[in-house]
Amino acid sequence: MVIDRVSVKQKSKEMIRISKPSMISAGLIFTLFAALVGYLSLRLTGVDVDTMMKIMQASADGRSEAAMNLLMKATPGAGETLIDVLLHLAIGVVGVGMTLFALNTVRGTNPQIGNLLDGFGMMPRLLFLLILEYIFIFLWSLLFFVPGIIAAYRYSLAVYIMIDHPEFSAMDCLRESKRMTTGYKGQIFQLDLSFLPWLILSAMPVVGYAVQIYLTPYMETAKALYYEKIRMHDEQVLPEM
Repeated sequence: MVIDRVSVKQKSKEMIRISKPSMISAGLIFTLFAALVGYLSLRLTGVDVDTMMKIMQASADGRSEAAMNLLMKATPGAGETLIDVLLHLAIGVVGVGMTLFALNTVRGTNPQIGNLLDGFGMMPRLLFLLILEYIFIFLWSLLFFVPGIIAAYRYSLAVYIMIDHPEFSAMDCLRESKRMTTGYKGQIFQLDLSFLPWLILSAMPVVGYAVQIYLTPYMETAKALYYEKIRMHDEQVLPEM
């Protein structure tokens, strides 16, 4: 089955325009939360400009020991690193909540802004899934860059499957994603690639945040529509197998 990417993106825009509750509101909340996490992470683990200048000056003067001492003092401790990891884990879980909100919007199954926090309700399974997915993609990436990308798209539906099948284990979700993405990985990749101009804009200082408020729900809705088309086609084909 070939998915009409243009029509999917057009439908995504229409759904964002008429969605209640507003997907833009969800995008705003997610973007603000992500920005807050980024700020806190920088404060916890980043090296301030003044310290960096001192390190560079000490290195330029040949005072390598002094530069190393300054760098060691600026390096975050175990406590700060742990908090930073937890903050990034939280943004990942809220991101899954955004996926759930988009899926509910696409299906018309009572979407709520509170869906953004629903990922915390399946935290242990979700955490295990994300860790396994990272390990598998990392191992494939050791072979070469391309196998790593293919692996990422092979497991790209795992979170949706976990949302739809709470009885599935993390490994079940990964196996099912591998099966369902057969023949679709290239199409999903092309969908992501079509958002590249938006992603470049979203990386720009200041204006990037405004772009992200719209881009996040836009991408999530399009991907949810792709998943729904693949799932429905899969349900039609399976009985014939």
